[in-house]
Amino acid sequence: MRTFLILRHAKAVREETGSDKERELTAKGRKAAERMGELTLEQNLVPDLVICSTATRARETFTLFAKGATYDGRVEFLDELYLAPAVLYVEAVQRLGGSAQKVMVIGHNPGLEALLDVLTGCAEPLATAALAVCELPVERWADVDGKVQGALKGLFRPKEID
Repeated sequence: MRTFLILRHAKAVREETGSDKERELTAKGRKAAERMGELTLEQNLVPDLVICSTATRARETFTLFAKGATYDGRVEFLDELYLAPAVLYVEAVQRLGGSAQKVMVIGHNPGLEALLDVLTGCAEPLATAALAVCELPVERWADVDGKVQGALKGLFRPKEID
């Protein structure tokens, strides 16, 4: 059994004249990202590996999550995860998961909502900074694919936690 954590980036500023990829987090988003890190620590869900989009808002979400979780483990920043479809998240975890028991991906909708549906059969909305906890019945990350039916074990939204 492996644990797959899906974290949508925290709330970002509206795109005005700059690039969508370079949008930064709002004050509310920064607070939520750190809180989700604290939550993983409290729930004994701190990952062994984080795979993250290179978008500024995803990178900032990771940095603040890591602070809250006291995470100092391995992180892989992948440009292909910027606005990626579910299949690219699956390919990344197949390729990079290795011996990790818990892997987290940090990225964007609609790809993350589609990923949750593919892995668990649960079509749940993922608000900014929402964290989905999935258990997958696989021995190796290389075995994760669209046919593996895992279970959604938890869905945490910043508005619903203290």
